[in-house]
Amino acid sequence: MKKNVTVLLFSLFTIGLLAFVPKETSQEPWPVPDNYKNKVNPLKDDAGSLTTGKTLYTQHCKSCHGTKGKGDGPKAAQLDTESGDFTKASFQSQTDGSLFYKTYQGRKDMPSYKTKIPVANDIWAIVNYMRTFK
Repeated sequence: MKKNVTVLLFSLFTIGLLAFVPKETSQEPWPVPDNYKNKVNPLKDDAGSLTTGKTLYTQHCKSCHGTKGKGDGPKAAQLDTESGDFTKASFQSQTDGSLFYKTYQGRKDMPSYKTKIPVANDIWAIVNYMRTFK
């Protein structure tokens, strides 16, 4: 009986530890074609663009990337990989064209928004809003 209790406790402890295994944190490189990487954002980061970007971000991005862009939204825990943290220098150092491409194209857990947000200027507005998370 004592042996069964010990085995049971060990099993529960092991299962509990597995629940806290961190997600894959080292993202594989996400290559961006040069024709996108070198695209220039046609929108100024003015009040209108930022308002549009914030509205669309709240609707489409906040659930994974969080209110402050830290990748801690309520759906982030359900992803297989870490949700991007827009406050990091590694994120902010990417070109606007790269951010547009990744939002437009998507990959793995990150969905494509080419049909969800079909107006390109709306994606550019989201890029402008993502820049506010510096």
